[in-house]
Amino acid sequence: MNDTRHGRPDLVIFDCDGVLVDSEKIAVRIDARMLADLGWPLSEDEIVERFVGRSFADMAADIAAHLGRPLPDDWDARYRQLYRDAFEAELTPVDGIVEALDALTLPTCVASSTSHPGLRHTLGLTGLYERFAGRIFSASEVARGKPAPDLFLHAARTLGVDPSRCAVVEDSPYGVAAARAAGMRAYGYCGGLTPAHRLEGPGTTVFDDMRALPALLGD
Repeated sequence: MNDTRHGRPDLVIFDCDGVLVDSEKIAVRIDARMLADLGWPLSEDEIVERFVGRSFADMAADIAAHLGRPLPDDWDARYRQLYRDAFEAELTPVDGIVEALDALTLPTCVASSTSHPGLRHTLGLTGLYERFAGRIFSASEVARGKPAPDLFLHAARTLGVDPSRCAVVEDSPYGVAAARAAGMRAYGYCGGLTPAHRLEGPGTTVFDDMRALPALLGD
């Protein structure tokens, strides 16, 4: 199998939250409030370890399992508005990502656990949507979310790139695990909430400054 370490990849797949948009700190704060209201108080560190990088549907399933009861259909309506309001007030691009994207000449796309409406909203708020329009993939399109490889393989297949020629930029252990499972080179960004040691492993380059990404990719 080809290894992108021996040359430039043919496609760079970006996660969104915590990689393109600096949303994780905002979301985890609201997650903590939501979980406490539901009767499952967790610290922000526990939320990062358990949920960052996973889809909201997976999070809801875990909450229901922990509480031992199904959640009502509209249980999250109030919290979705809290996320939306906080993002509109506070959301910015991840530090250095605009410079990195400006410097990259490689083909790129987004593959995220977030829904398509959520991606349009956060990427739009930060001025990044048009950079990826038409090349945005959501876990809602596949059977299994991260850490399964389905989403990354779906993105590569749709864009006609062999998985071995893809590089994935992620900030969570679930995302890095999905990249490895897909046979793709992983670049783990530790400049956010997830510490470096939780991203390290085979086939993975860990870095803490987005401005360094083009050089790491050989671009």
